[in-house]
Amino acid sequence: MKIDGKKIQQEKLSEIKRQVGELGFTPLFCDVMVGEDLVSRKYVELKEKMAEGVGMGIVECRLPSDVTDEEVVQKIKELNETPNMCGVIVQLPLPAHLDKEKIVNAIDPTLDVDCLTKVNREKFYESQAYFSYPTAIATMDVLASTGVSLEGKNICVLGKGELVGKPIAYLLSQKGYNVQVIDKSTEDKEGIIKDSDVVISATGVASLINAEMIKDGSVIIDVGTSESFGAVVGDVSLDGVAEKASFAALTPGGVGPVTIACLFENVLHAAKFKK
Repeated sequence: MKIDGKKIQQEKLSEIKRQVGELGFTPLFCDVMVGEDLVSRKYVELKEKMAEGVGMGIVECRLPSDVTDEEVVQKIKELNETPNMCGVIVQLPLPAHLDKEKIVNAIDPTLDVDCLTKVNREKFYESQAYFSYPTAIATMDVLASTGVSLEGKNICVLGKGELVGKPIAYLLSQKGYNVQVIDKSTEDKEGIIKDSDVVISATGVASLINAEMIKDGSVIIDVGTSESFGAVVGDVSLDGVAEKASFAALTPGGVGPVTIACLFENVLHAAKFKK
């Protein structure tokens, strides 16, 4: 059965809108964009429209591609001090000449709703971060939507990335679940995947997993994204997986929409903290 991430997203956004209406002020959100990448611009505009849809205010920040590190950092510092600002993120990727770490770490950790600053990344693994990674939380929410108990299940997380695979594995382990983390170079990864009751894939390798590789009745969560012939695709092939799995969140339309909603849950959290 295919999981409808957009339905979960809409449920979350409705609740966010309700709670924003009770704050007594309008929380502001800013997605800093550098350059003119059309895909990035489309994604920024999508998030801005969604923020406005839940009653948040938008501070637009579009910077030219030839901007310096110092100029971006200065702009972020100004955003940090903006009254009622409750979320600042930097649209990635940045132009190659810019220092991503320097720029991201200029964000006030209490406004770092993408959880990308060094402070929040480190505190996350101490369960003390101001925010959690939106994609990791979205994955947990999608899993919860299935109603399947994870107790005693073999869970495989495919991918060890800092932004997706690693934090997802951490959250699952913190709950005491049996988690095995592998990557595309792991020996006998096919056997491990076949024996797993739950497979969460976050490698960014198109169609790495197909229906023949998974167990009947398993839960498949595809968090990977890549581009193939101009289209966004996931790690999991669309052919036959949803029919073989008991539940499958596939790309596009699975975890992605939920991730954006979780980003705005973080903005709401920041607003409550500010209040």
